[in-house]
Amino acid sequence: MSLIKFNHREDFGHDWYIQIINIKRFSLLQISISWNDYPSWPYLQIKSGTGDVLNVLFWAYKFGIDITILGRSWCWDYLENIEVDEKEEDVQHTS
Repeated sequence: MSLIKFNHREDFGHDWYIQIINIKRFSLLQISISWNDYPSWPYLQIKSGTGDVLNVLFWAYKFGIDITILGRSWCWDYLENIEVDEKEEDVQHTS
């Protein structure tokens, strides 16, 4: 169990993530704030189920915010391992 996790990723823009009260694979509150390199039409998405009690996603132009209440935790370690594996495969194919 961890109280607070914070992460920043850069992938077609900047993403800042915060998770509050993590127990195994679930978090009480997760918030993601994004500033994307590419603009998009504004939209609002509200959903419940499929791993989340409540998830609200808002996007306008290049700004996005995603708030999840009592949902599955985002796993950044898994994403970082995938990126490393892809780079290693690219090196093997070019040699």
